[in-house]
Amino acid sequence: MPVATLLPFTSTPNRKSVSATSFRLTEKFILLLVFSAFITLCFGAIFFLPDSSKLLSGVFFRSSAVETNTRTGPDGSEPGSAGNDGRVLDKIRKDHDKALLEAKDILQKRPDDIKNDILSDKNKVPNSSDQNGKKANDLPSVEFHRPPGAIGSEPRDPETRERRAKVKEMMKHAWDSYRRYAWGSNELRPVSKQGHSSNLFGSIKGATIVDALDTLFIMEMSEEFNAATEWVEKNLDFNVNAEVSVFEVNIRFVGGLLSAYYLSGKEVFRQKAVELGEKLLPAFRTSTGIPWALLNLKSGVGRNWPWASGGSSILAEYGTLHLEFMHLSKLSGNQEFAQKVMNIRKVLNRLDKPQGLYPNYLNPNSGQWGQHHVSVGGLGDSFYEYLLKAWLMSDKTDEEGKKMYYDSLQAIETSLIRKSSGGLTYIAEWKGGLLEHKMGHLTCFAGGMIALGADGAPGDKTGHQMELAAEIARTCHESYARTGICTCSSRKTTSCRSTTGSSTRRRTLCPSSGRSRRTGPTRWSRGVPPTCSPVDLSLEERRPAAGTELLLCLMFFTGSPNTVLLQR
Repeated sequence: MPVATLLPFTSTPNRKSVSATSFRLTEKFILLLVFSAFITLCFGAIFFLPDSSKLLSGVFFRSSAVETNTRTGPDGSEPGSAGNDGRVLDKIRKDHDKALLEAKDILQKRPDDIKNDILSDKNKVPNSSDQNGKKANDLPSVEFHRPPGAIGSEPRDPETRERRAKVKEMMKHAWDSYRRYAWGSNELRPVSKQGHSSNLFGSIKGATIVDALDTLFIMEMSEEFNAATEWVEKNLDFNVNAEVSVFEVNIRFVGGLLSAYYLSGKEVFRQKAVELGEKLLPAFRTSTGIPWALLNLKSGVGRNWPWASGGSSILAEYGTLHLEFMHLSKLSGNQEFAQKVMNIRKVLNRLDKPQGLYPNYLNPNSGQWGQHHVSVGGLGDSFYEYLLKAWLMSDKTDEEGKKMYYDSLQAIETSLIRKSSGGLTYIAEWKGGLLEHKMGHLTCFAGGMIALGADGAPGDKTGHQMELAAEIARTCHESYARTGICTCSSRKTTSCRSTTGSSTRRRTLCPSSGRSRRTGPTRWSRGVPPTCSPVDLSLEERRPAAGTELLLCLMFFTGSPNTVLLQR
């Protein structure tokens, strides 16, 4: 074969009509392949090699200070000068000799002395500090007042005491299992009996421990509370290079730590809460001040969920920071926390609200609503809850929060609350002006919320709102009763079903005996097989809906009858 045919860049005598600088199709194809391989290699080196984030920051975001230091050297001299090289070598020799002497001195000590020196050095290092180097324990002095009635009282009613003891027994069972199988992890997988840590918390650990602190204290489980406190002191670390959900970290960790501090007065909880709160502040660095949903705690870089209406922030997430951040300002003396969440209200109050409703999506850059989707369940729920509780938390002085809550509740009642042909009251969803006649499970909290706020309702609407709360709770109860949802404590349960229609009786096949047990209308804790705990209890049994479980637990521990209306 002629040599010319093997060389794609060699011109041949037969190509008289083609200039010397042009290429044939095959030559162009080869050039394209080479160029593509080069581009792929470059992108691979930048994005997939270890410490690629450092490489990117060095290539694209180099600061002028770094450039100056590179040009002139750290001491201002030219980097290639002989004098500078000599000084660097001298410094390396001195550091090397010093390290050798220190190593010899340490090796001559006894092992116990070395261990004591290490412990002494560790105690000198501050436990935590913010980005400006301020110590977390440099917090203003706060006089602690334990809330009255949190512990140390017993209800007079024997049945209430029995119920309370049962709830505490269930809590101890759950806690002991978590401590045995998943101690330090964020969650326990009950079937596989293994710990699990959701990526919602990045690499922060111990969500269950922190979230359970207040419950352990209120239930006077002192041994368990002390073990949890010790874990927080020694192991709870927020210095992680990981992306977290601002909403989830706030309600689980910040909220859990604040609750534990207000109940126990232990300073470690206040310090940890403020430390974490400061790490969440960069999430508010948007053009409107509406925070990002996700935040890297080390770099401070935030973003929103990609599925959320063109990168919008979610109402239930940015609207569920107010309580914790107001308390962070109170306990730290740093008013920035309060300013951030009060600014969220300013942005919302400037916007036009369709039919008085708050859409679930808001663009943090443009400050405009995203998709017009309104839900009192998922994506919207706790925003309304926090409006009401912010007013109550302020000793009813937060008039702005009060007005926003009752105005939104009126809009919800006008545009979303409907009654089915069977007489069940439900809260529909709204999309672009059209109602979707469905009610999600998360909406069931609304029964308890409306009842909680009924006492402060404007005008003579207190009775009306209590009735509305009871109707929503009844609808949620029926959603369980009519679908036969049941939870059993054994993996070997073969069936767990209930009859439908007007019958108040149910049939449950329990794992312990394998026999069918039929039970009639009874009270909540009676007539239930010990190894199977049905959720599908009838109205006559007066089991409250999922959204009112907290109120029921409060009744157990206080003996208060204020929950009775929600059980009717």
